[in-house]
Amino acid sequence: MPDRGGGPTGPRMRVGRPSRRARTLLMTLGVLAVLGMVFAMFAGFWTDWLWYRSVHYSSVFTTTLWTKIGLFFVFGLLMAAAVGLNIWLAHRLRPPLSAMSVEQQSLDRYRMSIAPYKKWLLSGITALVGLIAGASAASEWRTWLMWVNGVAFGKTDPQFHLDVSFYAFDLPWYRFLLGFGFAATILSLIAAVLTHYLYGGLRVTSPGARATAAATGHLSVLLGVFVTLKAVAYWLDRYGLAVKSSDFKATGNWTGLRYVDANAYLPAKTILFCIAVICAVLFFATLWRRTWQLPVIGFGLMVLSAILIGGLYPAIVQKFQVEPNEQAKEAAYVQKNLEATREAYDIDDTKVTDYAGTSDTQDKAKLRDAAADAASYRLMDPNIVSPTFEQLQQVRNYYGFPSNLAVDRYKTKDGKVQDTVIGLRELNLAGIPKNNWINDHFRYTHGYGVVAAKGTEADEGRPVFTEYNLPSTGDLPRYEQRIYYGEKTSTYSIVGGPQKEIDYSDDTGEKTTSYKGNSGVSLANPLNRAAYAMAFNEPQILYSGAIGDGSRILYNRTPKQRVEAVAPWLTIDGVSYPAVVDGRVQWIVDAYTTTNGYPYSSRTTLGDTTLDSLTAANNQRVVAQQNQVNYIRNSVKATVDAYTGEVKLYQWDTQDPVLKTWMKAFPGTVEPKKDISPELLSHIRYPQDLFKVQRELLTRYHVTDAQTFLSGSEVWQIPNDPTNRSGDAVPPYYLSLKMPGESSQTFSLTTTMTPNGRDNLSAFMTVAADANTSDYGKISILKLPTGKTIDGPKRVQSQFNSEPSIAESIRLLKGGDSEVEYGNLLTVPLDGGLLYVEPVYLRGGGLKYPLLRKVLVTYGGNTAFEDTLDKALNKVFGTEGSATEPPGSGSGSGSDTGGGGTGSGEKNPPPSNNPTVQEALKDAQKAFEDGQTALKNGDWQAYGQAQKDLQDALKRAEDAQAQADKPGAGGKNGDGKGGASPGAIASPAPNSSPSGSPSGG
Repeated sequence: MPDRGGGPTGPRMRVGRPSRRARTLLMTLGVLAVLGMVFAMFAGFWTDWLWYRSVHYSSVFTTTLWTKIGLFFVFGLLMAAAVGLNIWLAHRLRPPLSAMSVEQQSLDRYRMSIAPYKKWLLSGITALVGLIAGASAASEWRTWLMWVNGVAFGKTDPQFHLDVSFYAFDLPWYRFLLGFGFAATILSLIAAVLTHYLYGGLRVTSPGARATAAATGHLSVLLGVFVTLKAVAYWLDRYGLAVKSSDFKATGNWTGLRYVDANAYLPAKTILFCIAVICAVLFFATLWRRTWQLPVIGFGLMVLSAILIGGLYPAIVQKFQVEPNEQAKEAAYVQKNLEATREAYDIDDTKVTDYAGTSDTQDKAKLRDAAADAASYRLMDPNIVSPTFEQLQQVRNYYGFPSNLAVDRYKTKDGKVQDTVIGLRELNLAGIPKNNWINDHFRYTHGYGVVAAKGTEADEGRPVFTEYNLPSTGDLPRYEQRIYYGEKTSTYSIVGGPQKEIDYSDDTGEKTTSYKGNSGVSLANPLNRAAYAMAFNEPQILYSGAIGDGSRILYNRTPKQRVEAVAPWLTIDGVSYPAVVDGRVQWIVDAYTTTNGYPYSSRTTLGDTTLDSLTAANNQRVVAQQNQVNYIRNSVKATVDAYTGEVKLYQWDTQDPVLKTWMKAFPGTVEPKKDISPELLSHIRYPQDLFKVQRELLTRYHVTDAQTFLSGSEVWQIPNDPTNRSGDAVPPYYLSLKMPGESSQTFSLTTTMTPNGRDNLSAFMTVAADANTSDYGKISILKLPTGKTIDGPKRVQSQFNSEPSIAESIRLLKGGDSEVEYGNLLTVPLDGGLLYVEPVYLRGGGLKYPLLRKVLVTYGGNTAFEDTLDKALNKVFGTEGSATEPPGSGSGSGSDTGGGGTGSGEKNPPPSNNPTVQEALKDAQKAFEDGQTALKNGDWQAYGQAQKDLQDALKRAEDAQAQADKPGAGGKNGDGKGGASPGAIASPAPNSSPSGSPSGG
């Protein structure tokens, strides 16, 4: 036939068609693209499996995987079957003949166009809804496992008298099933309506009946199912009232029934349940009656009842019964909330004791002696001295310390337990000489050694190191010093192959090593290499010659990452800390079990509650920052070996039903508490995040009487940190102290509280933090009298700053571009009063790190600002102590050369042997002494010149040491063992302290 379009005919019609070779190429590229995507998904799965197998927690991976797969297929198939069945049924019930109307004639075109593809269209729709539903269900694997393995709490709620496990484990799963049922019913209803309309079962504009009898029956059944589910929802809502959140001015985020819930909402839900059941029966009855009249009337009645009974009636009860006499109406329910909240947060055994806040003792000598024994005053603030550790003990730029060091306890040579500030010399890739793939992932792979210092003493302002140098030497027993896993280790390393690793440097140059541990995943297998090349987007892993037999890849290397991965059902504390245990460096990680289904217990948001001035600056909050919980237990203590990366989970709370539930779900993953070794137990401490959650709750829940609670007269608050301007809460401090009535010091976590909206002190709170004591976890609160004004942290700091002599001294310290940094403001109960101690650090001139220069002390309105704690206490109490000097009385400043030193003969790392450095240090010492003399004489011109000379001498010393430490210079420093870092010569200290021990950095 002629071409009516006037265009070309014959072969010309195929001009734009691709050739066979092009089509083959396109198909090949398409197949390769599909295979690439499949392999990418496989690579993620395979590398995850290999990692879990390498840490011996493959059961966690398989249990989680099979649970997700099972939920995906079961609920995906259920959703697909429900929607597909209703589409098929609507098509099957279509009328044999369509009405002769414009509406139906226009629909004929659509029916004819999809007729050849009906099966494909049905399969596609059901597959799509099945995939979406399956993916949604797979995310509920925790809910399923908790329901299947739930363990009874042994406690019942006061309203329905059901075990708490019903609300924590059962109700969430029932709510999921209900939500799934609603989704399946609504999707089925939509699909059925569209199918009936397309095939004429439903008519919008056509004359006659709007729906066929078959369509009416079909849709009425679906609506009946929907209303039935609504009836089930009303019934579950009754129990949901016990865990319902609502704002209540007395409690904040209230959970549980109030007066209006018990007397209005609860009966309303029961009535609505009955109405919904009747309405559902009416919908099902249309199968026989074939009329919508009664079901529509019933549905309208249900909606009207929901508005009147479920909404208006409770509002009337609240307005006219509760608000005029709130305390009387709510008291019984508040009492339930008090008891449940205190139990859920493990604060029900908190001991609240009245405390005078002032001392009546007139014997100043007695007070002075008591102050010496009241606490081990920690002058080394672990949140400030990290730069000091780094400058004095970094040794090489590719090492670093965390910004917040840890506080722990170690025995001294004489067997006494000493509060210790400790940090690991971790790998810092930003400091390596040249960044490239080989250096970053093969040569620089680990840190080296522990650095520890006494928490209570200073030597010429610097820490008194008890473990130092590279390799580390000191008081600690021998241990594996290589740090392959740490808080700063955020990238992967490939070890154990042909490429040697840099171990450490000493006076003979760089030492190399090869990883001997069994950690990581082997890359000897080409499949593994390809999978990791894809997963890490590093093609070089596939073909690099630096990888060979024995090569292993280490990743997920921070302690918190590893614990969270092997126990995804735990909430991880924001801080992990290292300890030397049985010849190994172990990271200790606290982990929590939580739920938000504890009836009547008020909820808290973990991320907000654990925020303070330190976590805000360093982003060290709990992993699940926005988790809202109303039950928490520190049920697991985890360890991560710094060399092998081995993760161990220990059952700490043997009574926690949530942990027991997870142990049933993941058998064999948590080891019994008895397996904790005595040495590990000696380093376990009470976790900070749990303490912060508990102290936040105790600002309101320290009272046990509902009337007092409702009045709000006893509400406290956590004061802001007075030592900085962040506006965030003061952090809790670890401190060994003696509480009133106790005979010895206990390692504790401490904090202060102030009245709501005021700055005077209302309470001092501690918890016994030493796991070796029977009082571990015991919370004590010293409650100050409300009729007295006892200075709180902000007032104490303000008093320090406003004292004319102190303000002038601080102004002088800030001269010469120096910065003053305030350390932890420690609060210690003493003879009815409160002793405040605050170390003051100076960072300035040529110094790159803070040195302890002064100590602020106040007690009973008397304030002192002296070079040492000993002198400050003497001035505050007006007398010298007759007993042994208090811990921490070592020199806080180089000006006190007669009373400083370590006080125990402990040796600091030896000074540099470089002659130029020695000469510069002598000049620096002379300049420092001249400055102190000028300061005492009030000669500010001479003082300024001395400061300038001091800076010049320190600069010469640092330059000389830096030149000596350059590659090729031999790396000699100190005693030839790696010695102190270049920063060690930056302290204006003499070569030996008065006690005879070397005082170099």
